[in-house]
Amino acid sequence: MTKSAWQERARSLLTPAVVALARAGVSPTFVTLVGLALNLVAGLAVGFGHAFVSGWLLTVAGLCDALDGQLARRTGRVSRYGAFLDSTIDRIAETVVLAGIAAWFLRTRGPHAEALAIVTLLGLAGSIITSYTRARAEGLGLECKVGTFERPERVVVTIAGLLCGPQALTGAILVVMVLSWITVLQRVVHVRNSVARLEGPDGRAPGPHRGSAPASSGAFGGPH
Repeated sequence: MTKSAWQERARSLLTPAVVALARAGVSPTFVTLVGLALNLVAGLAVGFGHAFVSGWLLTVAGLCDALDGQLARRTGRVSRYGAFLDSTIDRIAETVVLAGIAAWFLRTRGPHAEALAIVTLLGLAGSIITSYTRARAEGLGLECKVGTFERPERVVVTIAGLLCGPQALTGAILVVMVLSWITVLQRVVHVRNSVARLEGPDGRAPGPHRGSAPASSGAFGGPH
């Protein structure tokens, strides 16, 4: 089964909850903010050594993240600002949780604690840059939905590590770090190939008036 098929099945399982929230008049923004609050508490919990509790908090936060977009579509509240807010909050959530895990590694003072904290921060950097590469590509008018390891995969692996104990968490963080950077590379190569198809191998628009590539606009949308 493909990734998109799994995502579609997950969305169908959440439909009853989406319908109930819509009937209750709950706004998508409220669900998004509840998810943010849970992520913040989860980051603090793991930072103070409560990894198992953090894992369950992240599980509920992940459900909120899955519900808000579906709720917005069902209630006709889809907006550019909503997409921007959702994406920004996702970045905040990842930062808090992975920073909390780095703090937990340092607090344990076990073997390789500092190295594991650095790996965690590299995983955080890879996660954020994974999202930025898609946002920047789409800001330039290019589609960039490729990548092995997007936000849903990062969240699932992190939750599994938190729930299964210190050794599993170490493995999970290594997976997040390595696969996030592989995804960054996949997106860089994809955009390079897309530009080559559109503008030629030298990256300039074809034709008699070959202009330079558009300047950076700092565009940031709602991808992951």
